[in-house]
Amino acid sequence: MKTLIVDDSRLARNELKRLLKEFDNVNIVGEAANVDEALDKIAELKPDLVFLDIQMPGKSGFDLLEELESVPEIIFSTAYDEHALKAFEYNALDYLVKPVEKQRLAGAVSKVFDKIKKKEKEEENGDDKLTIHDQVFVKDGEKCWFVQLSDIRLFEVSGNYTTVYFGDSKPMITRTLNYLESRLDDKTFFRANRQQIINLKWIERIEPWFSGSLRIYLKGGEEIDVSRRQTLKFKDLMSF
Repeated sequence: MKTLIVDDSRLARNELKRLLKEFDNVNIVGEAANVDEALDKIAELKPDLVFLDIQMPGKSGFDLLEELESVPEIIFSTAYDEHALKAFEYNALDYLVKPVEKQRLAGAVSKVFDKIKKKEKEEENGDDKLTIHDQVFVKDGEKCWFVQLSDIRLFEVSGNYTTVYFGDSKPMITRTLNYLESRLDDKTFFRANRQQIINLKWIERIEPWFSGSLRIYLKGGEEIDVSRRQTLKFKDLMSF
């Protein structure tokens, strides 16, 4: 696993590098002392795994994640205990409390390694679009989520923001629908109308609607009206 260490403390970075030397499946490809450095390193090195300090001068680890389009596997390293993370809702997330315990580190690395191997087996798309196996970081107020795109059933315009529907959560992000459409895999995500992009895997049923259009019912309970123009594309896509 190509691994990047992001921490403003040189001592903390060196200690983590020392501990990680014992893991044959970890290849440390770089380190960064702040968010801006980390952004450059992630773009250049494309790591599989990032050990990320939460509290850093200037921008935090969460600020870094918000600036990334597709998020690699993340293990947080923090000087705070788990109660400091209770304000955040998260999945596919692990964290280490400094000073890092060797046994805890081994468990976190093993979990990430298994997840990456599984993703590699499932990965089929060779272009640069985001696939259903990619995960994104969503922050809304004090709540944060790591979300796999396969779990997102709907993107919907909400004023100057876009609401993301997954599970029982509906946080808002600043990305526009046009931008999302350009980055999402069109074999899975479909622009139903000017306001909504749906995940085709989440369709429960489809019914004819007014003037030759369609109404789509998602498994989450949302009802989506497909515009007449997009209905033609949808029928072609689904081979009606």
